[in-house]
Formats: sequence, C-alpha cells, structure tokens
Amino acid sequence: MSQRFSTDVLIIGGGAAGLAAALHLADTARVTVLAKGEPSSGSSFWAQGGIAAVLDDADRFAFHEADTMKAGADLCDRETVRLMVREAPDVIRELSTWGVDFDKEDNQLHLTMEGGHSHRRVAHIADATGREITQKLSEKVLDHHNIEIFHDRMAIDLINLNKVNGYPSACAGAHVLNTSTDRVEVFQAKAVVIATGGASKVYLYTSNPDGSTGDGIAMAYRAGCRVANMEFNQFHPTCLYHPHAGSFLISEAVRGEGGILTSAKGHRFMPRYDERAELAPRDIVARAIDQEMKKKGLDCVYLDISHRSPDFIKSHFPNIHEQCQRLGIDITQEPIPVVPAAHYTCGGVLVDADGRTDLNMLFAIGEVAYSGLHGANRLASNSLLECLVHAKRASKAIKPRLEHNFELPYVPKWDESRVKDADESIMVSHNWDELRRFMWDFVGIVRTDSRLERAKRRIDLLNQEVSEHYAKYRISSDLIELRNLLQVANLIVRSAMMRKESRGLHFNLDHPKTLDKPENTLLSTGSIRDF
Repeated sequence: MSQRFSTDVLIIGGGAAGLAAALHLADTARVTVLAKGEPSSGSSFWAQGGIAAVLDDADRFAFHEADTMKAGADLCDRETVRLMVREAPDVIRELSTWGVDFDKEDNQLHLTMEGGHSHRRVAHIADATGREITQKLSEKVLDHHNIEIFHDRMAIDLINLNKVNGYPSACAGAHVLNTSTDRVEVFQAKAVVIATGGASKVYLYTSNPDGSTGDGIAMAYRAGCRVANMEFNQFHPTCLYHPHAGSFLISEAVRGEGGILTSAKGHRFMPRYDERAELAPRDIVARAIDQEMKKKGLDCVYLDISHRSPDFIKSHFPNIHEQCQRLGIDITQEPIPVVPAAHYTCGGVLVDADGRTDLNMLFAIGEVAYSGLHGANRLASNSLLECLVHAKRASKAIKPRLEHNFELPYVPKWDESRVKDADESIMVSHNWDELRRFMWDFVGIVRTDSRLERAKRRIDLLNQEVSEHYAKYRISSDLIELRNLLQVANLIVRSAMMRKESRGLHFNLDHPKTLDKPENTLLSTGSIRDF
C-alpha cells in the first residue's frame, strides 16, 4: 500500500538551495525535504570555487554587475543581476552566522580571483566551499524540529490541482518513488519548491554527480511551466583527465591564482584566443581548449600551477592536490591533464525575482531555474550565490501564502493497475548511453545545424521507445531519469535550433555572428489551463 504524506512546504532537492530554503521557512512552517541520496550526492557538495560578492573596499557593485553582464553576453536580466549582486554580501554574513568558516588572511576574508572577474571577490573555504556549506546547512536542518528529510526519494511528476476534480491550476505536491522500497508515495503540500539542480548528465563527459538528470526542469515543463535558454550549457574548461578520476573538477581558482594552460609540449596557447588568456570567461576558454585538441589531435591539454610554491598550492588547493597525488600526479612539480566537461545548465524553469514559476504555488531555485542572472554564460562563483539569494527570497514570498487556512483536496494515489514488471533493463541502459553520446557529439561545445537536426531525429525515436516502456511497465529510478534526460535533451536541441546566432555558450558554425538584439529562447507546452 502506497503511503501518503502531508506538509506545508515540500522542497524537492537536498542541495544548498533546498536546505537554505528549508531553514528560512522552518520557523513558521512544517517543511519536508526530498533528497535522492545523501548531501554528498548533489552538485552543491562538489562546488570548489566559492561565492562571488563585493567585500573589498576596492571593489564595487557596479563592477560585479558589469562582469556578470559581460560574461552573460548581454542576455542577463539587468534588474536580476543588480538584485543578486547587492544581496551577495548579506549571504556571506548569514552563512557565517550559520557556522560556515570562510578562509581568512590577516583577520580579513581571503578573496580569490576567477575567470571573468575584474576584482578579487570570491569568498571560499580552500577548494571545497560547496562541501563546507552543504555540511553546515545539513547539520542545522537535522537539528530543526520543523524540518523532516526523506532520503532515497525521486519525484516522478508534480501534482497540478487542475487535474484533480477541476480545481484551479496550482501545485499541490508530487508523486514520488521511494527507491528503497520501489513504491510510489504521495507528498501533498500547500507550496512546492523545486531545487533539483541542473541537467549536465545529459552529456557523456560531465563534472556533475550522477543525479544531475534535469528532473526538476522536466517535471516543471510537463506541468505547464515555461523553460528558458536551454541551449546554454556551460562546459567547464578543466576537468581532470585520468581513467580513474571520475568527474573530478579542477577549480577555476587554479587559473585565478596563476595556473596556465599548455599543450603537451608545454606551449601556452590561451593568449592567442583572448587578451585575458586563462582568465577569460569559461565559454571562451572551453572553446579554445576544444579547438586546440581537435587541431592537434590531442586527448587533453595541461594546466600548470607548479611555478607557485608547494606550500601555496597545498594550502590553497588541498583537495585537488590530494586527489591528483592519489592518481600519481604531483601538481607541485608537474602540470595537470585536463579536458572540458559539461558543468552547468544556464537555462531552466523561468522564474521571477522570488523564484515563482508559471504554476501557482510552485517555486524553482538554484540551477534548475532561469532567473536571468546568468544569461548566455554563467560568471564563475555566481551559482552558489544564486542558490542562496533565491532560497531566501522564495521563502519570504511563500510565507504569506501559508497564513491562509485552506485544506488541500484529496489527491489520488499513483495508478499501477495497468502496468507490469519489466522483464529486462537493456532498453533503459542502451538508450541512456546512446543519448549521452550523441548529445556530446552533436550538441556539444561547437554545433552545426545538421548536427542539431541529427540529434533531434534520434531524440524523437528514443522518446517513442521510452514513452511506450513508461506506459507499459512499472517505473524504476533509471527509467525516471532516462525519461527526464530525454525531455531535457529535447528542450536543449529545440532551443539550440531556434537560436540563429552564436552567443555565449551557444556556438554554431552555421550562424557564427552575434545578433545586435539579444532575446531569450522560451519553450512552453501551452497554457497551464489546457495542459
């Protein structure tokens, strides 16, 4: 028998954005957090760089805004950028009161430099900022009597009241798979926050953990919400290239502290591509590396920080040093082999400044959302900033809505009466592999119209197979993720086909010029009322 749970606010996602929102809400509401796994399974935990904020007397809000707009290729929403930049210092101060101990030098915050920034403004905890923040937030959440966390839960689809006895459209919870029991549960709530992260697992090579399968974007789109600018997928320039490295990222801060990119023969190449060299924004650096590798037939390039002192390297990048040392690479003496990898989804569910989506009582925060902060490319260390600012703003917007004493209507349980157990899983695993491979080949760092058309044809065929399987057999976690990845891949390719220019992270050889007037790419299933 499937279980049913009721709460005031349901938060889907246990990373920095979801945990921060839970803490902001818990003093006045019952909060339920759903997580696929432990905190270490999310992208927030693995964020190395830090949080960008104007904290130095030599810096200005206007400088941070200008850097963000420039990195975003003028597609950022100026008002959103202004708001985020001005609220950034308060985020740092609030995290400090929650026990996050940022690195200091001479009793002042140590601010590092990263690509695309004109000033040192990245507050950090060595090279493991995300891990420290996530752990501290997790501890506070676990201690709060008004917050309940359910691990091993995967949301399948959002509940739109429009489908329940003709109520007006509003989000009232989600159907959720308990992956430890393989049973579907109903979680009802007065408000829902999706904080599920991005979709970089749609690509063969990614810096993201396995759970970054675009679940929130896919669910919100199916529920009738618009998505924006899905063609802008950020490829981090420097992922460790080693057969046993997994998805290990070499932080932007390594280049910020003097690391240089070279060929196998030690020749530096970035100054040929951009006057900012290694400190150019990520899209420029990633394309330069991609071009160098293809032009010279290289498996990787090299990032060299060995000219800095061993003590400096070990103190600033202890985790990177330890991981590379474990694989036989001494970064104090030799360069690090690196390749670009899919890293961040700059598009997402369209939201306003408070995280509101098109569907009443549904909010989206963090990487799952498109707020207008990142535009066509994300400035380094603006991601954790967006997570935490939006968590606070969305919570503030939700609280007044909970003051009304309204009863949630009864939501029917998940219907499994017409499905059966799958006799094999080869379809899911084969299609998963095929999807990620052709997305890497055809919808990667450099694109063409013909590659996009080829990808779209393959997506249509796979989608037909998966839809038939989804209708016939009981769901599994792998099937849910494959369904969502196909949905997101379709959104990425359709968005890329609509953009007849090259801008930011979207570079199309058939449309190399940048249009004078930047416009967002919006996709919708149609009005929520008709969905």
